[in-house]
Amino acid sequence: MNKTIIAHTPSEMEEIGIELASILTDGMVVSLVGPLGSGKTTLCKGIAKGLLITDVVVSPSYMIARSYQGRMCMHHIDAYRVSTLDELAEVGLDDYLPPESGVSIVEWPDRIDGLIEISTFQVTIELLEDEDRRVNISKQ
Repeated sequence: MNKTIIAHTPSEMEEIGIELASILTDGMVVSLVGPLGSGKTTLCKGIAKGLLITDVVVSPSYMIARSYQGRMCMHHIDAYRVSTLDELAEVGLDDYLPPESGVSIVEWPDRIDGLIEISTFQVTIELLEDEDRRVNISKQ
């Protein structure tokens, strides 16, 4: 999947996530790149819906990672406060990159050298006028 979509609302961001979830399989890593407030967590909520996760998905900012179970496990990682892959390893999160089972969704992957390169998909979100978002999904 290589495509660009304009999302006008948060619900459209979730729909993009639901569509992306339909092609995810065990061991995949999805990098979400975009500025603060661009909709990364909203997109992740859509991925969770697409994976039939019924728990409320929240940003894992202070916990660094949260895992949710649906048709497969989704590991939601926020790398904002981490600067190296070694730091992720120190807290045991290197097992999620890539995960043995389930998928890992990583916000702020561009803060850690090498993380985007090991991703299956990179999703880049740009803020446009009128609160629209340009979402570019590329398979690595």
